[in-house]
Amino acid sequence: MSCLDSFAEILREDEPLAPYTWLKLGGPAQYFVEPRSTDELIKVLNCCRDERLDVHVLGEGSNLLIRDDGVSGVVIRLSAGEFSEVDVDGTKVTAGAGALLSHVISRSVASGLTGLEDLAGIPGTIGGAIVGNAGSKTGDIGTKVESISVLTQDGKQETIAADLIGFEYRTSHIDAAVVLGATLNLAADDPREITKRLRKTWIMKRSSQPMSSQSAGCIFKNPPGLSAGTLIDQAGLKGTRVGDCEVSDIHANFIVTHENCTSSDVMRLIDLVRSKVSNEHGVDLDLEIKVWPN
Repeated sequence: MSCLDSFAEILREDEPLAPYTWLKLGGPAQYFVEPRSTDELIKVLNCCRDERLDVHVLGEGSNLLIRDDGVSGVVIRLSAGEFSEVDVDGTKVTAGAGALLSHVISRSVASGLTGLEDLAGIPGTIGGAIVGNAGSKTGDIGTKVESISVLTQDGKQETIAADLIGFEYRTSHIDAAVVLGATLNLAADDPREITKRLRKTWIMKRSSQPMSSQSAGCIFKNPPGLSAGTLIDQAGLKGTRVGDCEVSDIHANFIVTHENCTSSDVMRLIDLVRSKVSNEHGVDLDLEIKVWPN
């Protein structure tokens, strides 16, 4: 008997993961768990450790490609209300890992706090944004983080100060099993001015990104001093299609998927883009999107 049997109310086997991702692609999770509380999450993690099961934490699935064969081990989704709470206290915003980044931004703006409006239009949850240090040309979320709350590999809850996290471009060095939430340090400003900047960011993103299409945000990281989208465009790859996915003709660092597309199609297109950009520009592109399993 497995300790997972005790989580029958929150566990599903062979759960299709495609509906939980923005690309709507990929195979099933061997085990899929949605804990209802932090205490229940800790018990799940302890069980996974005892059973030697790999753990994968799923956010909004906006920056994720799941392979067609699916994911072995346990996929944990922090969808319960406890993991999505947002609290504003002065210039500090504390948000659970499951809270949508868009919701945290709107709450901050409504409270007259500036610092996050440049992140408007970036999909996903606070947890995913923290782990991937989500950002734009003008800054990233890591610069606003005061501390994060995590569960360690042995199931203990800890608070980690921002200067110990090791934020870098589109990544972080968080050595923890699960990010539970974060406290952000923002600044007070005129709500009308913040709203103007927010609207400007939205207008620019809507005009320059395929936001109405099925995609997963930027596929590649920008090489130092360069733009991945520009390199892909200059290599003549806009509109290039493999199977039922293609390089967006609006922004070349986006891949748009169509009906009947598979994860294998996307991976083949990624490999093609990498190869062409390397041949044309001598630049090796690194993935920004996460691929499960690695």
